[in-house]
Amino acid sequence: MEGTGDKGYITGDGRIVQIPEAGRGEPVDLKGESLEGDPIDLADYRGDVVVVNMWWSGCGPCRAEMPMLATAAEETAGTADFVGINIRDSSQAQGLAFSRQAGVEYPSIWAPDGQALLAFSGRVSLSSVPSTAVLDSSGRVAAVISGDVPGKVSLVDLIQEVAAEDG
Repeated sequence: MEGTGDKGYITGDGRIVQIPEAGRGEPVDLKGESLEGDPIDLADYRGDVVVVNMWWSGCGPCRAEMPMLATAAEETAGTADFVGINIRDSSQAQGLAFSRQAGVEYPSIWAPDGQALLAFSGRVSLSSVPSTAVLDSSGRVAAVISGDVPGKVSLVDLIQEVAAEDG
């Protein structure tokens, strides 16, 4: 991984790490408040694949990948749900303005204190920004992308592969 000077985040290399079903452990238990002020509970998404993307509006790679994530969310509707975790914006309004500008229609948990990331502790490292986790239909981490997503096709294929596990 390479630092980004004084910008306050660490970039990843976009590597996709898939976790075999037997090694996934317990479902991720994450609740929070959306940028709109609504409650979000990942347990409500069980039964579907869930893509969880950690981001903030001041992160260059996050800004670059967000429109692609919005398109991937549209293309995989009915197969996967997307949820963001906004980790650094100084206000919910700031994060909401950016996500709307990027065309994002899925919710993001506002977690500038980083507490939301603790839900992944012991399962995977989400130490780079952005990072993306793909949860299986049981809510367990099936794959992690450290850094920006390498491309929409890679993400859509990964979602379809995880969804196919359920037959």
